[in-house]
Amino acid sequence: MLDAVRTQPLAVDTLRSSFADGKLWYAVYTKSQFEFAVARAFDEKQYENFLPLYRSQRRWSDRVKEIEMPLFRGYLFCRFDARNPWDVLNSPGVVYVVSAGKQFLPVDEGEIESLRALCRSGPALEPWPYLNVGRRVMVERWPLVGTEGIVVELKKKMRIVVSVSMLQRSVAAEIDRDWIRPLWA
Repeated sequence: MLDAVRTQPLAVDTLRSSFADGKLWYAVYTKSQFEFAVARAFDEKQYENFLPLYRSQRRWSDRVKEIEMPLFRGYLFCRFDARNPWDVLNSPGVVYVVSAGKQFLPVDEGEIESLRALCRSGPALEPWPYLNVGRRVMVERWPLVGTEGIVVELKKKMRIVVSVSMLQRSVAAEIDRDWIRPLWA
């Protein structure tokens, strides 16, 4: 089964070399319900990719089943050199790479790392409406230490919302109030 997160942290040298060789993270839009197939194709082509998942209960007439669903329907993230995108663009199920005109728009490395931290941490994740206003915070306690996001309250429970600005999509995870400190702009 496809792993939602590669659990090996990237070394600082790996991060430096990814910038030196032009490999950045990009959001890849897929055909409807092709996120898993595209991720497998990227794995086969040895492209580093990230498909954040959450668990959702689906009810049928005779049973309830828990399944893994993409947090950002229709999107996954891939690290590649934008000067040579043809292998990525010609992968089965890929519609396009998010861009402005002919220029691919890289996804902020910090946003990818925050999403990875949320996926590794264990709290229940769920898609969340994108928020462009609100207080930004940083989590200072395990398991989400270093994660930045926006805090919201829902049903008397605190949640941290991590957003991918370019996609205008967000993810929420439950947190304790004492885990966070505000970030000042």
